[in-house]
Amino acid sequence: METKQFKAESKRLLEMMIHSIYTHKEIFLRELISNASDAIDKLYFKSLTDDKVGLGKDDFAIWITANKDARTLKIADNGIGMTEEELENNLGTIANSGSLKFKTENKLDDDSQIIGQFGVGFYSAFMVAKKVTVISKAYGSDKAYRWESEGVDGYTITEDEKKSAGTEIILELIDDTDDESYSEFLDQYRLKSLVKKYSDYIRFPIKMEVTHSRPKEQTEDEKEQNKAPEYEEYIEIETLNSMVPLWKKNKSELKDEDYKHFYTEKFYDYNEPLRYAHVKNEGNANYDALLYIPSKAPFDYYSKEYEKGLQLYSNGVLIMEKCADLLPDYFSFVKGLVDSEDLSLNISREMLQHDRQLKVIAKSIEKTISSELKKMLKNEREKYEEFWQAFGLQLKYGIYSDYGMNKDKLQDLLLFTSSKEKKLVTLDEYVTGMREEQKYIYYASGESIARIEQLPQTELVIENGFEILYLTDSVDEFAVKTLHTYKDKEFRSVSADDLGIDNTEKQEEIKAKEEESSELLSELAKALDGKVAKVILSQRLKSHPVCLTSEGEISLEMEKVLNSMPTDQKVHAQRVLEINPGHEIFGKLKAINEAGDKDKLTKYAQLLYTQALLIEGMSIENPVEFSNLICELM
Repeated sequence: METKQFKAESKRLLEMMIHSIYTHKEIFLRELISNASDAIDKLYFKSLTDDKVGLGKDDFAIWITANKDARTLKIADNGIGMTEEELENNLGTIANSGSLKFKTENKLDDDSQIIGQFGVGFYSAFMVAKKVTVISKAYGSDKAYRWESEGVDGYTITEDEKKSAGTEIILELIDDTDDESYSEFLDQYRLKSLVKKYSDYIRFPIKMEVTHSRPKEQTEDEKEQNKAPEYEEYIEIETLNSMVPLWKKNKSELKDEDYKHFYTEKFYDYNEPLRYAHVKNEGNANYDALLYIPSKAPFDYYSKEYEKGLQLYSNGVLIMEKCADLLPDYFSFVKGLVDSEDLSLNISREMLQHDRQLKVIAKSIEKTISSELKKMLKNEREKYEEFWQAFGLQLKYGIYSDYGMNKDKLQDLLLFTSSKEKKLVTLDEYVTGMREEQKYIYYASGESIARIEQLPQTELVIENGFEILYLTDSVDEFAVKTLHTYKDKEFRSVSADDLGIDNTEKQEEIKAKEEESSELLSELAKALDGKVAKVILSQRLKSHPVCLTSEGEISLEMEKVLNSMPTDQKVHAQRVLEINPGHEIFGKLKAINEAGDKDKLTKYAQLLYTQALLIEGMSIENPVEFSNLICELM
């Protein structure tokens, strides 16, 4: 028997395909099933115009048979089969695609569902098999042929026997090693899971004889003696694939329960989704999609381990488990899938070539997600607030990241807790409810709402009846500063030097007192030895004696956030100590200064500064010194 050499450029090409092109060995089953589906598709296409075929769509099937004793795995189909010449051309010449030739000759478009086009998928079998045998009989032929190969050394073709048209591919699996177990591809549960994962939506049934066990029927004596039943094995023919994808069905024939059941089963989530969208898009990008917004965040969602992405299908065949390029980071919580016939796949069908079509699909999906979130915000506020608790932080990161490039897309989706009624409000709701004389969108930052409400800086704003947005997440103030304005209204911290609250009489009074007390304020700043940029009399304080504010872009809250990060460089806000001129402590300070007791004034300055730090929730430099100082002054 003559061994023929492969007609490819070199044996190295085959070695590359076996060892380099495919990332996961399990892919071989997807490729062989896809080839079998193509073969059936070709005969089914012929049956539409040739009554002699004698087979209807329901007569076609793909069979998987595992033999653990012989260590063989067989994939068989009753498709169009191959002649000796086609075996030579399709299997003897690497990267020669019979499917591509068939589509070209018959002028078929992508609706034909022919999957294989590159002609390399078959050779993935050599990743798991030390010998591959193909027995094929072409439709309309009297003869069958056997193609055999053990890899790069070549192949043989001989006549064989086969009753009907179709192809059988028999893999003799590689022996197990310490590092690799090839026996897993003989396990019926493993095979079922691989079919479910990659080929669930092949449109022809994929069948396998599955062994089950059941208790034997007991005699009356055995029942009376409460004997444990013996078990017997039986074989059942199972169809492993669903065939018709849910997303290919008409929306009118599907119920709400169908979508929710598909989600919990497909994406292993015990909780029902908050919302879903079934998309059938035609135009610049032709694709079907199912998109789900989960009700709960995965445990690792806000960690580096979390992988975003949608499942990507091409004609019902899984190409990528998670295609990250289909989702922007700020919508990374979305789960679902996309199925398109327009994708430019690479040679292994494992990854996508980054072409214009992928970007068009991604842009369209982003618009769909944004639209669904806005609908939920408008029509199902309670659900949206549930979503916000789980994923709102991600949208705020989206505002801040990429230098604010996406802020216009996301700003109307944001929610913040309001000082009025302590409920979540949108920026639009805040601006709509602003009083006529209000100049700014006020906000206050802190670790919690309870802490923010105790901040002395909020007193003046609240006294004037203005609403405050409470920012409690570490990213909040960065996001707000990135937005800068909303509907021409500037965001302004309650700690800012200018709150836009005009009270000329009060301002002139404070200014006069500052001029009068300039020496005292200078001495207090000097006593704090560079810890603050300056000490001033406050226009915002009402009942509290003192507070800390800041000048410049870095606020006190931002300083805390940035310094909590694992970096060697620390940032410092330009701190300003504000003293309430209407509080009795100010009179005490004046008296000490007039008495010329510099040492006591220094101690009071340090005490007030440390008190202001504690109010802000900031750590103090020397707790023991602070404690001793209190005791001394008491």
